Amino acid sequence: MERLEYTAVGLGSAIKSGKVTAEAAVEAVLARIKEKESALHCYVTVDEEGALTRARAVQKRIDSGELTGALAGVPVAVKDNLCTKGMRTTCSSRMLAGFVPTYTAHAVQKLEQAGAVIIGKTNMDEFAMGSTTETSAFGVTRNPYNEAHVPGGSSGGSAAAVAAGECFYALGSDTGGSIRQPASFCGVVGMKPTYGTVSRYGLIAYGSSLDQIGPLSQDVTDCAAVLTAIAGHDDKDSTSLQREDTDFMSALHEDVKGLRIGIPRDYFSDGLNGEVREAVMAAAKVLERKGAVIEEFSLGLVKYAIPCYYTIAAAEASSNLERFDGIKYGYRTTEFEGLHSMYKKTRSEGFGAEVKRRIMLGSFVLSSGYYDAYYLKALRVKALIKKAFDDAFAKYDLLLGPVAPTTAPKLGESLADPIQMYLGDIYTISVNLAGLPAISVPCGTDSRGLPIGLQLIGDCYQEKKILCAAYAYEQQRVFE
Repeated sequence: MERLEYTAVGLGSAIKSGKVTAEAAVEAVLARIKEKESALHCYVTVDEEGALTRARAVQKRIDSGELTGALAGVPVAVKDNLCTKGMRTTCSSRMLAGFVPTYTAHAVQKLEQAGAVIIGKTNMDEFAMGSTTETSAFGVTRNPYNEAHVPGGSSGGSAAAVAAGECFYALGSDTGGSIRQPASFCGVVGMKPTYGTVSRYGLIAYGSSLDQIGPLSQDVTDCAAVLTAIAGHDDKDSTSLQREDTDFMSALHEDVKGLRIGIPRDYFSDGLNGEVREAVMAAAKVLERKGAVIEEFSLGLVKYAIPCYYTIAAAEASSNLERFDGIKYGYRTTEFEGLHSMYKKTRSEGFGAEVKRRIMLGSFVLSSGYYDAYYLKALRVKALIKKAFDDAFAKYDLLLGPVAPTTAPKLGESLADPIQMYLGDIYTISVNLAGLPAISVPCGTDSRGLPIGLQLIGDCYQEKKILCAAYAYEQQRVFE
């Protein structure tokens, strides 16, 4: 079976019709991993034996008519911050290098119930902190389009695996753009749903008020199918939403006539690369030709989004990462004198530089004397950003813009200047601060052949509008 012969939904259909078996699909993916993995390093863990065993079990349930879903038998990769019972889950950190969870994340469980076959766990920035998948304790992941460039982050392993054919789709997590940005850099589709649409139970937390699990896929149809499978209320997550409108496949039609799309002028300022600007505006023209009403407007508050996001995210990270202390699980230093020394040495040795940087920043903004000046102020700005989006969605159905200011940078460039790396999140982080859904869809390549992503942002619960516009654009682009 050729690596790109099927999309995830296409493969699911072929398995149900008997053209191919789930086991053959897994074998094809494993062969592709053996061919490409030494160069790309998309995975931290590949569960070859477990995947083949599960594929055989799933095939029996498909043959008996028990499993009828769109993704039954289709191989999937899972970001390594989603817990998987009996399979190593590391967050790409030395701190959790040997950790094997006793339970499975709700989103992964939902996929397993739908008959998905987990191939393994994908590489990521350590504890999801980074934009390049270079902060992993297990080495960097490379971009399948050009191995000298990063795949984006923190879900870079998942995006690169989908782009390279090392899985048919993947799960990622998005705290400030960590699904959409690597999707843009690797030329795949990536979606962050409305906060609370997918349960965070079993996701090792970075910023609890910002994190959301979502799909990375080859096309918009696959994205809708995966989101349909993983969405749903979960009693074990207090922020989980009760939603009835989770049949996202019903949104896949090309009728965008009269759809009001706003383009924030603030997203097209001097920091945006010219080729990215051209590709995104060309995508807007495609939707306009299909009947959408396109209008530029001023969103406001964009320049405050980055300091607001990094204040809140670092504060939540410093709190969430307190649990990694060498006591119950994870890494523990070998030589220490007393409990305080053990804590200090364990955390110093177990965490990488970027994680330490964010823990220290978070501890600082939460400390006595600085809480009001920084953290409380950031929360107020977060509320203002949400209001700015509310005002925009009173006029528009969707917002359209770039995913990132540039295409994928070269390996090593971003880590040399962390502030520059943080500024690269300017178009994605506001979406997380406001809890909104957004998608990244490929809209071309630059002069070096590196992919460019188009971002479509919707109001809360409006994933179907986003998927409809993304599908309409994708179909027109394929046709052209």
